[in-house]
Amino acid sequence: MVWCSGWRLASAVSNAGGLGLIGAGSMTPNVLREHIQKCKNATSKPFGVNVPLLYRDVDQVFELLVQENVQIVFTSAGDPSKWTTFLKENGMKVVHVIANKKFALKAEKSGVDAIVAEGFEAGGHNGREETTTLCLVPEICKTVSIPVIAAGGIGSGKAMLAAFALGADAVQVGSLFATSTESSGHENFKNAILNSEEGSTKLSMKSLIPVRLMKNDFFQQVEQAEANGATRADLLELLGKGRAKKGMFEGDLNNGELEIGQIASSIQEIKPASDILKEMWQEFIAEKDRISGLTF
Repeated sequence: MVWCSGWRLASAVSNAGGLGLIGAGSMTPNVLREHIQKCKNATSKPFGVNVPLLYRDVDQVFELLVQENVQIVFTSAGDPSKWTTFLKENGMKVVHVIANKKFALKAEKSGVDAIVAEGFEAGGHNGREETTTLCLVPEICKTVSIPVIAAGGIGSGKAMLAAFALGADAVQVGSLFATSTESSGHENFKNAILNSEEGSTKLSMKSLIPVRLMKNDFFQQVEQAEANGATRADLLELLGKGRAKKGMFEGDLNNGELEIGQIASSIQEIKPASDILKEMWQEFIAEKDRISGLTF
């Protein structure tokens, strides 16, 4: 949810009954502090902060979270063993995002409180194994003894129910909220999602850091570079700095990096986060009732 989930979206989700998360990956420590403080003023409900562990100022960020008395931290894109003990000693619940069994076990061993099992369908950074949510979630549930949160392709109440049927204890939803009214994503980016079709996204940059992108001019440049045998250094040069900001926050649909999940093609409308949650929950209950009434 880089460049999309600031204090407005996080507080709106929490106020509507979910657990809102501030996406720290696009924020300097000072900007993050501002978002945390504004979120506290906007909601009395719990909320959390997602911190990519490859973040260059991660030590400053975690000290800041302690100072601001943040209670819930989702970590991703790195080894949780370095920071989990520190975070838990400071009273935080820690959840780590994984995409395979190896890192699920590593996360559990590090002492995290729960795991997000994120399937291949998810937008943004992804697993190299390309394991789908349908396959990943039950395997992770069998592998660990801590709660499992399903992610990747969860864009409806029916999908949420399916995740519970697979053994998940909760679900994490991204792409739907990237197009919400409160998302800080640029209107061009939101409209591009609404106009997307089946096959509009693809996992890219696997030799660097796998990331699911919407197909645009930048994506095609990456595809061509990889086809021509681009090295890691070549891809880093092509990526440059601020590519995600250019696309998702500034609205450059040609030259920017547009991170979004496969579920994008089913999103038809920009609406408030509260409506998204309400509609998902209503569909979840209706589908649960329908299935419970089936006879075999």
